[in-house]
Amino acid sequence: MIVVMSTTATARDISEVIARIRSIGYEVHLSEGKERTIIGVIGRGRPLDREQLGLLPGVQDVVPVSHPYKIASREYHPDDTLIPLNGIEVGGPNLAIIAGPCAVESREQIIETAYAVKEAGATALRGGAFKPRTSPYSFQGLGEEGLRYLAEAREQTGLPVVTEVMEPATVQVCCDYADVLQIGARNMQNYALLHAVGESQHPVLLKRGMSSTIEELLMAAEYILSHGNMRVMLCERGIRTFETATRNTFDLNAIPVLKQASHLPVIADPSHALGKWEYVESVSMGAIAAGADGLILEVHMDPDHAESDGRQSLKPERFAALVSKITQLAPIVGRKVTTHSPAAQHG
Repeated sequence: MIVVMSTTATARDISEVIARIRSIGYEVHLSEGKERTIIGVIGRGRPLDREQLGLLPGVQDVVPVSHPYKIASREYHPDDTLIPLNGIEVGGPNLAIIAGPCAVESREQIIETAYAVKEAGATALRGGAFKPRTSPYSFQGLGEEGLRYLAEAREQTGLPVVTEVMEPATVQVCCDYADVLQIGARNMQNYALLHAVGESQHPVLLKRGMSSTIEELLMAAEYILSHGNMRVMLCERGIRTFETATRNTFDLNAIPVLKQASHLPVIADPSHALGKWEYVESVSMGAIAAGADGLILEVHMDPDHAESDGRQSLKPERFAALVSKITQLAPIVGRKVTTHSPAAQHG
C-alpha cells in the first residue's frame, strides 16, 4: 500500500510515519513529488492497520496498491521519472535517440560510427561488447576489449555509452566503462542479474522479453527498483507472434499502456522488433506519436558486412534522415529533439 502525506505534512510527520511502518517489519520507499510526498510500504511484516496509519499526523490517505508491481506503478509515483542523459532528461519533453551498431567489432568501427551518429543528432551511443546469440558459433562480442573501445568513443565524441550486461559477474566491469546498463530481452527474467544491476545504482535500460507480458516487464523493473535504483528505462522491442513477415511484432499498444501504468520512461526499439531496416523509419515515427520517450536504433557503417544484425541496421545517412523527420514530428506531439553540436572530424 501507499501512504499519501498531506501538503502541510512536516519532515517530522514523515519521519514518524516511516518509523511506524518499519517498526512492524516493512520496508519503505519515499517518493517526493512536486505536490505531495508518498510513502510506499513494501515487503511482508505484521498486519497493517490502515486506520491507525491514517490517524498519524500529516497523513492524508492510506491506499492499497492494486498491482503486484508497487514502486514501478503510477499510484506510488504519480510524476514522470526523469533520468539525466547527455544534457537532457529522458522521460521529459526531450526525446532520447540512442544509436550505434549491434556489436562492437573493432576500435575503428565503433569510433567512426560514434562520430557519424553524433553528427546526425544522437543522444547516446549503443554498442554490444558481450553478445547473447542464438548460435554458439556466432560472433559473441569482444568482451572487455569492446568496452574499452566504447569508452574511447565516448571520450572522443562526448556521447554516453549504452551497453548490454549479461551476467552478475560482469556488472561491475560494465559499470566501469558504460553510462547505461542494458538488460536484453533474453535476460529480462534473469533475477540474479536484475538484483545485481539494482544494487549497482547504475542507470538501466530494461528490454521486454520477446514472450513477456507488460505486467511481467514491470515486475522485472520492480526487482531493480526494490534496491532503490530508480534510474530505470523500459524498452519495447517487439514480441513473438505467429507473424513471420518481420523478425518480431512491434507492440505499439505497449507504449501508452506502460506510460499510463508506470512513471518510468519508455524507449522504443524498432530495429530488433522488425529485423528489416526498411520498416524502421515508419515504426519509429509511430512510436514517438504513441508517446515513447525515445528510440534505440541500430546503425552500422557497412551493414552488409556486419558481424551481427546487419539486416536491420540503418546506414548513417538513413539514420540522419530519420532524425530529421523525428525532429519535425516531435513538436506536434509536444516533444522536441535536442541535438548537440557535431564533433570535430577525426583523423
